[in-house]
Amino acid sequence: MTTTRKAGILLATLLVPALLYLFLRFRTQNHYVLPRYLPKIDSARGEPLIGKVTQADGSQITDTIYNHIPPFKLIDQNGKTIDQSVVKGKIYVASFFFTRCGTVCPKISSQLTRVQDIFVNRSDLVFLSHSVDPEHDRPAQLKAYAERYRAIPGKWYFLTGSKADIYDLALHGYYLPVVDAGVKEGKPDETFIHSEKLVLVDKEGIVRGFYDGTDKEDVDRLVLEIRVLLDIYSKDT
Repeated sequence: MTTTRKAGILLATLLVPALLYLFLRFRTQNHYVLPRYLPKIDSARGEPLIGKVTQADGSQITDTIYNHIPPFKLIDQNGKTIDQSVVKGKIYVASFFFTRCGTVCPKISSQLTRVQDIFVNRSDLVFLSHSVDPEHDRPAQLKAYAERYRAIPGKWYFLTGSKADIYDLALHGYYLPVVDAGVKEGKPDETFIHSEKLVLVDKEGIVRGFYDGTDKEDVDRLVLEIRVLLDIYSKDT
């Protein structure tokens, strides 16, 4: 492959996400729309629940009512108790992993390092990585893992706590599958089964996107949609 062709491929790789962002930003009919996920369901009709919704400016409209990520209280890599206050007024990206994972977790964590570095100067964006193996993953293990992936203190939190709390948060907060299949001959990758999805959550605690954390192109879409969401909030201020 010639040097010119290599340079062309590299340039295209860098430009495509930026051009797609600009297209969404300036050329679409509605410049700032991202979908919301996980509507509440009217149990009587089996349809999304409609009701009064309070907007950012305090006004109320009739709209679909969406699930919000519930309050939590967990322990971070520094042994500090962390609750929902760390994401108050912030966008965040949530994920589920465990430090002994040797398959998908390193891929996901490497991609999150890349996203963190892109938004290193955005104090209104943070990352929450929840361990699905909390009995093993105590603060010392999480701290070593955080250092391996160059996690920035106060920006990327690695969280542990009771298994009941974490699994309930995954299943009923983010609607992501997690399973403890029991110890299997010392093979933790077959013991703890979890989703590879990254979840983008807005400042109101509503899910705005799901992304395959092992797929660079899908993580590029996450980067794009973080930028769009940041733009949405910048226009509201």
